[in-house]
Amino acid sequence: MQTKQKKSFSKKINLQLWSLFRRYPTIPYILKWTFICLFIGLCVGSASAGFLQSLDWVTNYRENHLWLIALLPIGGFFIGLLYYYLGKDIKPGNNLLLDTIHDPKQIIPFRMAPFVYIGTVVTHLFGGSAGREGTALQMAGAIADQFSKPFRLSESERKILIISAISAGFGSVFGTPLAGAIFGLEVFLIGRLKYDAILPAFAAAIFADLVTKLWQTHHTHYYINFVPDISFLNIIYAIIAGIIFGLCSATFSKTIHKASSIFKSKIEYPPFRPLIGGVIVALAVWAIGTTKYIGLGIPTIVQSFEEQLPMYDFALKMIFTIITLAASFKGGEVTPLFFIGATLGNALSYFIPLPTALLAGMGFVAVFAGATNTPLACSIMAIELFGADCGVYVAIACVVAYLVSGHNSIYNKQMVGEPKHKRFSNHEGKRLNEL
Repeated sequence: MQTKQKKSFSKKINLQLWSLFRRYPTIPYILKWTFICLFIGLCVGSASAGFLQSLDWVTNYRENHLWLIALLPIGGFFIGLLYYYLGKDIKPGNNLLLDTIHDPKQIIPFRMAPFVYIGTVVTHLFGGSAGREGTALQMAGAIADQFSKPFRLSESERKILIISAISAGFGSVFGTPLAGAIFGLEVFLIGRLKYDAILPAFAAAIFADLVTKLWQTHHTHYYINFVPDISFLNIIYAIIAGIIFGLCSATFSKTIHKASSIFKSKIEYPPFRPLIGGVIVALAVWAIGTTKYIGLGIPTIVQSFEEQLPMYDFALKMIFTIITLAASFKGGEVTPLFFIGATLGNALSYFIPLPTALLAGMGFVAVFAGATNTPLACSIMAIELFGADCGVYVAIACVVAYLVSGHNSIYNKQMVGEPKHKRFSNHEGKRLNEL
């Protein structure tokens, strides 16, 4: 009798759930993606935590053993050999992730994660000028895509999975989950957002950031101690600064692609490219007598918010980063772009009557916005990092930089969803490398 009652009760519950799901079809969607993103957040957040702690260790070790910079060419040759013989299919890096979102084909090889991790750690240990976002995104994408088959995801769901992974990687490596979510939605298609991925993007970024913090991994804090009242004159100053930041973004994007083409055309054997690039960077460090422009450059970024720096800092960091990454060292462009933007903003404070810290913060995110075509993510990032008071100024700088930079990007597989100006209407639906 009890067994029959239990079966009857269970059947009634199932019918009620079925009725509820039919009435509100988004509930199963929410439950499904919350579970998937919790899993992704756990994996990606842990990977980001380990990666960030590794970077801190190798950076400190290098700064205490500066003779290691002389070995940068050897480290570069090792990276070149690793990718030439074992990693040809993963060499496109972030562009492979963007291609997978646009046109999902084979599962991203898992070895992308350990290869880019090793390559980035070697780059920073021996003194290359590179970042960390590229590594975080590639590790996240490679890890997450392995679950496409176990979770039985369709092609459209797999696109959402990669977007979620990018959001998780970005949000956890910088400690900015909201910006990470929007970055994942914004980065692959210029001018449009993929709203069917909005829940997974936010869930994955928030979970990954939480897990990274649970691993006792700390992020750098920046402070803008004074933000002036909004006025017409200050808005004009912000627009002028945004134009300069956008020109800097376009210059960086164009130059790094041009430099990469030169390395490829002049040096036929790929492992020799980072070797030669390593020689150039190591000699340059020796010639100028400072390690200020290699590695992540976090101390200088923090300093740019606190005092006026030499006006040429942004240009030297740009040169070091372009040579390092064009020669096929591993890492990312974003933290160097933070350095370039913050020090450029600091330099502009000599001419533009806005607070130095505010201009540094505006440049920090605006140069990045112009170089990646992600003005919304960068505006939110500034609010997460610096506080809401600077919101109007940074938003103006990011949007103007985004428009001025044109259809240029550090990611040449981005697709134009909506052109920035009607003059470029024929660019719609094309990847940037096709233009």
